[in-house]
Amino acid sequence: MEAGASLLPRAIASLSLLSYIEGLPTDRDRSLFGICLYTTARVNEACSLHTVDVYGTDGRVRDRITFRRATTKGKQETRSVPVSPELRELLTGYRSDRPYLFPGRWGRGHICPESADAILRAAFKRLGIEGASTHSFRRTAITWMHNERVPIKHIQSISGHKSLSALQRYIDVTEKDKEMAIATLSFRS
Repeated sequence: MEAGASLLPRAIASLSLLSYIEGLPTDRDRSLFGICLYTTARVNEACSLHTVDVYGTDGRVRDRITFRRATTKGKQETRSVPVSPELRELLTGYRSDRPYLFPGRWGRGHICPESADAILRAAFKRLGIEGASTHSFRRTAITWMHNERVPIKHIQSISGHKSLSALQRYIDVTEKDKEMAIATLSFRS
């Protein structure tokens, strides 16, 4: 592996991502980390979601999740991310009757990112996965979209990265990626 390359996306990508998420112990945990994976949300953004940011007054999952400016990194801007069918399925199985989608331990405020991290690390430990973290979902989703040829500006809009250079640090390049790139270089007619 090259210096600076990350194991984080590959650690999760080597598993069936949906199976991993479905293997988490509670609907809350599956929904929390599903949001991180399917929206590229940072864990603190997912933890801070209000129930109305995800569910309509009729109790159904909205078509888009709203990440409020106050909870995004740098408090730059509110962003809205479409809900995929897979995420909708996860969220349909969970509903909070509290103002925050993921309430804190005593029902006050929201779950803290450190608690979410502890839940995830325990799950990774059970599976024998090392070196992965809550940020692995974000990195995995960004790398996955890039590998599927989603335009980089679209990924930037979804992930909320202020600059393309910051976003590009999330995209892992494998030896196979480099081989495929070189294979496109054919100048003979």
